[in-house]
This record gives sequence, structure tokens and C-alpha cells, in this order.
Amino acid sequence: MTNPVDLVEIWRGDLLECVHQGHAVVCDDTGQIVQAWGDPTAVIYPRSSSKMIQALPLLESGAGAGLGQERLALACASHQGAAIHTDRVQAWLDDLGLGEDDFRCGPQMPNDKDARYGLIRAHQEPCQIHNNCSGKHTGFLMLNQHLGGGPDYELIDHPVQKACKAAFEEVTQETSPMYGIDGCSAPNHACTVHGMARAMAFFASAQDRSDLRSNAAAQLTAAMAKHPDLVAGETRACTDLMRAMDGKVTIKTGAEGVFIAIIPEKRLGVALKISDGATRASESAIAAILVKLGVLDANHPATKARMNPPVQNWRKTVTGHIRPAAALL
Repeated sequence: MTNPVDLVEIWRGDLLECVHQGHAVVCDDTGQIVQAWGDPTAVIYPRSSSKMIQALPLLESGAGAGLGQERLALACASHQGAAIHTDRVQAWLDDLGLGEDDFRCGPQMPNDKDARYGLIRAHQEPCQIHNNCSGKHTGFLMLNQHLGGGPDYELIDHPVQKACKAAFEEVTQETSPMYGIDGCSAPNHACTVHGMARAMAFFASAQDRSDLRSNAAAQLTAAMAKHPDLVAGETRACTDLMRAMDGKVTIKTGAEGVFIAIIPEKRLGVALKISDGATRASESAIAAILVKLGVLDANHPATKARMNPPVQNWRKTVTGHIRPAAALL
């Protein structure tokens, strides 16, 4: 990945101990770059930050007509596996007449402490409903019922994934050069950082248009902003920062240091990638960019906890701090 720039610094005492580099782009509703750091043409896998794009065919096809905002938010979620997530996924599966064994995402131990400890105390193993992508996969299953495809909906040549790829290339306005298999077994298509920011700007300006895809994008954006607790979960950056912005901005993380933001009031889309994949850096960088754009209060506790968190040792002694690099300030 060429020409990354310093985005986040890790200080221990008075020494700059570590620097996280990466790329970021802010894009307007015409697809033009408003501001950029690093190389806008850097090719990345957007990972879970692209879930709202993968959910577009669910609404465009008519399969998801009438879905409430909670289920639309879950279709875009990387959730904690808490009861508020798994109960809703189970209910959605029940309504489809399907079961956990219809998933192709694999089991995952929930990140939610109560759910995780509950399984351990009961001597139970996690199931696929606990997978952080189970909401997205329920959306895939619903779309698959509508399309009449085979059971292996996660395969690259399946009608569900063909629809997702088409939507991805159209909103990024790029031909994806490759794909990788994500942690949940679904294909994840590569694009440039600029392409991802351009797609997010499409979502951010969707309310200005009335075509089918724009209506779908506007519904998904609104659902995520309305239900930040379903998009991620308690203690998570996506949930905390969306709450801090009073639902006016939609954000979504992706594995390996990716973050996006959708800012409808400004018709702006943001995409960033930390080169070494560090989550602590992507959270600090996205918070700094949102502060810079005037949509996040720098003094809000949720902002401070992500943008400038202290570094603590095991005794909870503050030994240093994380902060955005000068380029972001």
C-alpha cells in the first residue's frame, strides 16, 4: 500500500512510541474529493464497512419491502451478539421459516460479556446466530428466497452475491479488481479509498433523489442512525459516536482498520484505512475527521474516549495517550 501518511500517534511519557499510517478521503455528492490524506487510489477491502452496500439489493429487489428499521439496521450490523441482537435475528429467521443451520457465516463467540459468560456458565457453544454478521446473512437469506437461489448463497457466483457485486461497483463507480472472502464467508470486493468515500457520499445525498436505489440507500442510512445499538452494541465506537452525534451521522467500522461515515446534512462521505489494521487508530482517526468536519463535539466523552484515549497499564496507571497526527488536526 503506497504513500500512506501519519494519521495517529501513540505516546508513552514524552516519547512518540508508535505511529499508525493510512489513507483517508472525504468526498462530496458529485464524487469529487473534498479532502484527502495519503493516497486516494490505494486499493482496500472495505470489509464490514460495506454492509449497507451489500444490503441495497434486499430493498431494490422488493424482497425487503416493509422491513422495519430494526431489521434494516441489523442487515448492516457488526453486532456484539447480545440478546438485543440475537433475539431479533432469531425472530427474523422464524418469520422467514428458516433456521440457524441455513446460515453460512459460521459460529462466533459473542463479544457481549453477558452473552459470552451465559454460554460459558451453561457449558454451551456459540451458534451462527451469535456471529456478528448474522443480521447481514439474514438479509441475504431473505433476498435468496425472493430470487429462488440455491442454499449456498455465500458463493461468488450465486445470484445473491452477483447482485451485491453489481451494487458495489455501481455505487463506488469502479470495476472491482479482485475480491477476498470475509470472516463471515461472504465475498468482499476491493475498491479504492476514493471509491468507498464516493459510495458513502451517494448514501449521504440519497434523500435528494427519488430513484429506487437512492430510496434504498436513504432507508438504510436512516435505520442505522436510528438504531446505533443494533449496528454495533454497548461500548463500541460505532454505537457511542453515532449517539454522540444525535443520529445525524451514520458510521460503520470494518476489520483491519477501516471506517466510513455518511453525513447527510453535508452530503459528504468519508472512508479511511489504517495500513497496519489497528482498530485503536481507525477509531481515533474517524473521530478526528468528524470533529474536523464539524459534526462531532471534540469535548463529548465518547469523542475523547476514541480520539484521545489514555494509555493505561494493568494497574490503571496512565502511562501515555493516543492522539491524531498533526495532519488530521
